[in-house]
Amino acid sequence: MFIVTRQYSGRESAREIAVWDPLVRLIHWSLALTILLNGAFLDAESKSHEWVGYIALALVGLRLVWALIGPKHARFSAFPPNPVRAINHIRSMFEGDRTIFLSHNPIGAMMVYNIWLSVIAIGVTGYMMTTISFFGVEWVEEAHEVIFGWLIFSVMLHVAGVLFDTWRTGVNLVRAMVNGRKNIPEWHDVK
Repeated sequence: MFIVTRQYSGRESAREIAVWDPLVRLIHWSLALTILLNGAFLDAESKSHEWVGYIALALVGLRLVWALIGPKHARFSAFPPNPVRAINHIRSMFEGDRTIFLSHNPIGAMMVYNIWLSVIAIGVTGYMMTTISFFGVEWVEEAHEVIFGWLIFSVMLHVAGVLFDTWRTGVNLVRAMVNGRKNIPEWHDVK
């Protein structure tokens, strides 16, 4: 479901639409925290780094389950991974389209799946490094580091995309991920 928009200056009257439930928001910010902790503060050789990595994996696992059984906007069907839709969305943005999606827009949906898969891959390679079979195996350690680098790049793109979409549509996405509600101008048509 999406809302068709016109130019939004932020001065028009608006309505709040509940989009992201508390569990989605808790998982989102907790996952961001685990990435920050393991990327910037914890020693990569420490047990705490390992446990924070397992927490990140568990958070993604919980989110995947919630995408099957959770409320409407949390489900896979609300933001299917579709590269063709993402490319078409990019084209339409260049043409001036300011469509507001209640869940993730097609580009954001692709980024969500990318981040989840990256965290899973980092968790798997991290776990492999703790096993007898793969401890000290160079390609596993290199894969772990390369995928983490990709994750950090993806997170930076995600943040840039959130800021761009907030500017483009006038809907504060950070606030929406904090309070669960998107502030949509009244004059938007809902399809």
